[in-house]
Amino acid sequence: MKHTALADPIILAITSLSAACAFICSYFLQLYMDNQDQYTAIVGVMFLDGIFGVIAGTRREGFKTHKALSVLRNTFVWIMILSAVLMVEKGFNGTAWLSEVVIVPFMMFQLVSALKNASMAGYIKVGLLNEILDKIDNHKGKRQE
Repeated sequence: MKHTALADPIILAITSLSAACAFICSYFLQLYMDNQDQYTAIVGVMFLDGIFGVIAGTRREGFKTHKALSVLRNTFVWIMILSAVLMVEKGFNGTAWLSEVVIVPFMMFQLVSALKNASMAGYIKVGLLNEILDKIDNHKGKRQE
């Protein structure tokens, strides 16, 4: 096979591009492997909330495709946010607490949302849900029925 002057830059460009893609993919693979519990927790909480939300929405107003797809969109957004936070943690020593401070409060809201959606879908009785929610912040006193 004859090499032309044009073939060498093309081969160099393809090799450089594939090396850059391999570097980026291996970086994110290592980031995921080091923090797989956090990624799994986000996917689990978002899917739990989303599945109960879709079931509750289907009972209220029928199945809406865009609402069901929003579960995937929201999960992807939270994975991107977690990835960015973990990159900051990795880049700056002494910030290992950052993902817990940023992500955990939002995941707690998602868990409460999952409980509410499960109640609206009929899987948890409303009285039981109110009892659970009252125990979360019982310093406020009892709810007036």
